Amino acid sequence: MAKSMAGGYPLSGVVGRAEVMDAPAAGGLGGTYAGSPIACAAALAVLDVFAKENLLERSRKLGAHLMNRLQAMAGKYACIADVRGMGAMVAIELCKDGDAQIPNAEMAKALAAEATQRGLILLTCGTYGNVVRILVPLTASDAIVDEGLAIMEASLAAVQ
Repeated sequence: MAKSMAGGYPLSGVVGRAEVMDAPAAGGLGGTYAGSPIACAAALAVLDVFAKENLLERSRKLGAHLMNRLQAMAGKYACIADVRGMGAMVAIELCKDGDAQIPNAEMAKALAAEATQRGLILLTCGTYGNVVRILVPLTASDAIVDEGLAIMEASLAAVQ
């Protein structure tokens, strides 16, 4: 794990079951960004902010809101084969002709391009390039999140 856990300072960690984590010899498990005292202090400050601002609960609520809105879109647009996520990290998977077995990378690219034209940046990913991943900052207001979802839906309607 890495990325924002130290508020932008380079830090990473490895987590796993005890039998896996205990298997390597001493010094055999680590990473480029492991152990910087400054980054570790930053990570502790990030944990304090998470607790003080109740960001774990915010992630759960934000994720539920995103999932509800995306599932509603999936009910309208057959091209959405799947809606999935955990917390505030959610995604939709796009398919051709309503068939979940036929990935639609072209639609994902078109959706991302249309959304960009409307002021929203979307990330495409996945083995077949047909997944649109949404990673909303936990500090984003509900109004901003709803604005982004509205742009996403309008963009989806435009590329149908």
